[in-house]
Amino acid sequence: MPVWVIGAKESAERDRAAIERGVPSRQLMERAGAAAAREIERRYFERLRQGATVFTGPGNNGGDGWVVAGNLARSGVEVSVVEIGQPKSPDAIAQRDAAIKSVSLVDSSPEGVPVVVDALLGTGFEGEPRGKIAEAIATINQLHAREVRVAALDLPSGLDATTGSHALCVVADVTLSFGGIKRGALLARDCCGEIVAIDIGLDEGSGSLKPKSRQSLPEIVDASFVQARIPPIQYDAHKGTRKHLAIVGGGKGMPGAVVLAARAALRSGIGLVRTLVAKENVSAVLAAVPSVLNSEWPTTSNQIKAEISSWADAALIGPGLGKSNETRELVERVLRDSKIPVVLDADALNVFEGDARSLAKFLAGRQALVTPHVAEFARLSGLDVKKVIANRFDIGADIARTLNATVLLKGAPTVVFSPQGERWVIARGTAALGTGGSGDLLGGIAGTLLAQVGDAMTAACCAAWVHGRAAEFCEYIRGTTLEDVLYALPRAWNDPELEPEPPVLTTLPAVAP
Repeated sequence: MPVWVIGAKESAERDRAAIERGVPSRQLMERAGAAAAREIERRYFERLRQGATVFTGPGNNGGDGWVVAGNLARSGVEVSVVEIGQPKSPDAIAQRDAAIKSVSLVDSSPEGVPVVVDALLGTGFEGEPRGKIAEAIATINQLHAREVRVAALDLPSGLDATTGSHALCVVADVTLSFGGIKRGALLARDCCGEIVAIDIGLDEGSGSLKPKSRQSLPEIVDASFVQARIPPIQYDAHKGTRKHLAIVGGGKGMPGAVVLAARAALRSGIGLVRTLVAKENVSAVLAAVPSVLNSEWPTTSNQIKAEISSWADAALIGPGLGKSNETRELVERVLRDSKIPVVLDADALNVFEGDARSLAKFLAGRQALVTPHVAEFARLSGLDVKKVIANRFDIGADIARTLNATVLLKGAPTVVFSPQGERWVIARGTAALGTGGSGDLLGGIAGTLLAQVGDAMTAACCAAWVHGRAAEFCEYIRGTTLEDVLYALPRAWNDPELEPEPPVLTTLPAVAP
């Protein structure tokens, strides 16, 4: 089942649509609270022997909290409730009435209670928490600092569900997100802990709605997405069936980028790599990666045909290429004289600064993937960097259509845009990837997958997921190098995550401190 990325507006619209299709609002609240209670019990079973405190607000998020309180109490947990304003909606009032006799109403969390549930504010909240709500958030954070485990319902209270902005918000160990994952949570991962997406039946009876949702809502890429799209390497595979990748880059003084890309391709299962680099870098690249074929930059159509278009199943252009008139001519020449699938990164994009329409002409008629980081995207599109950052979930759609190419906008999170308007979000990885050369690793993985599966969207989504997963296998942030991430790639490819048990849809790990 798809896991959608939604903001406050989309969250309200999905709730309303489900109710209009005949799913009672009270039932949605009960499903959310019951599923959250089960997940809290599963995670904190031993701690719950000493009790739990639920902080409830006056809205429907507070109603969810009352359902959690009642369910935990029925499981034998001693539950205290700190009520910050009595519920206002009929559904929330009903849940309070149902649970009130089985819990203790208190003014503050009892001493020694090791689990707290945050049900103060929901997705409709905007602005800055004030008064007793702000005091309660501060109290929860003080408890969290004393090793009390905090579970937030839907998203941490005080966090804007759409923008991730927060003047004051709960810092949670786990965020139990109902019906999808909130945009704001993805933009404030350090406040959310693990993010667990829980199905509460918002798509019941909406079979005709899902294709429309595909166009309008981004979808999370998870392990099941990757496993369904990347076939295993067969026992009788050889370098031909595992495909060939040409990598064009390595300008003056920058052979390392091509080396990283080539090593990533080899660790992702490519059959054979050819690197095409500036003359002065040929020996250095071959010494660093002796298992690749190595050539100088091609200067004629015949060379391009022999070494790229007739030899390779896909090309990666850009790692360490350099930005000059010479390199733009090289990129144009390679694109003009070869029509194989292509990944463009770094300086292969920078040489088209402000000139996306010219690039589009060279990409026509092929599977193409461009992989800019925020600054490269801003240069190519002519937009301000701040605007790109503020609108990362949406901003790539226009340029994907202009280029008729898949756009992978790197960042936290990474967002992939198809020319048809579809969007995918990859929220894996750690800050270990925030260093020079990380994009070269990603390019090598993406080039491999494009050569093997022939589809730019699949290559983009799966490469970004595996790239991030490999970083997660590295134990530390400070001191981790890209070589460590490289060495973790085989594990990322061969250690798939277990399928979650319904109603859990997917889980995003807590970001490392």
